[in-house]
Amino acid sequence: MSLFERDSAWKGKLNSFGKEKLPPGQHVTLKFPVLTYGATQYISTKDWRLTFDGLVEKPLTLNWEQFMALPQVTITADFHCVTRWSMLDKTWTGVPVKEVLKLIVPKPTAKAVMVHCYGGYTTNLTLDILNDDDVLLCHSWEGAPLTPEHGGPCRLLVPKRYAWKSAKWIARLEFLPEDRPGFWEQNGYSMSADPWKEERFSDD
Repeated sequence: MSLFERDSAWKGKLNSFGKEKLPPGQHVTLKFPVLTYGATQYISTKDWRLTFDGLVEKPLTLNWEQFMALPQVTITADFHCVTRWSMLDKTWTGVPVKEVLKLIVPKPTAKAVMVHCYGGYTTNLTLDILNDDDVLLCHSWEGAPLTPEHGGPCRLLVPKRYAWKSAKWIARLEFLPEDRPGFWEQNGYSMSADPWKEERFSDD
């Protein structure tokens, strides 16, 4: 099937929140391309830790066993890269961020989060985006554990934003009083990254 035929097959189809499944300027891929800033990080589940701190009532650090003991879901969601490819209707398994927010209780002054990753990458999200039902701390894709190249053992999944917000190898979520730019945002990319508005760059 050609690229045009793949894209045309999705034309006019809506996602679960009422928007075109294929955002403007995107093309469907059947593969999961590997795109990464910097070196791939190889973190064992034995050494992995995930910290939630900043403006929260109950700071928390999880090891892998504690993380996997939290409520788990498997969802079907799309994945849109700023480089104009999209994967549609893939299954993702992990812990809804909403479940962790119940444990840590963000303070009323918390408005945004800086996501810190093994390897030094950062990206920002407002708290309302992070609190969406389909935002996951994701450890599996299509029924198998995420490989290091795709962000394993754990990456963020934010289906309604361009994929640089779905940070790989997450290590820390820092709750902040305002929305601050992460790595790509400091280098000219959009703070909000809405694919349906084509918010690729800060002046879009």
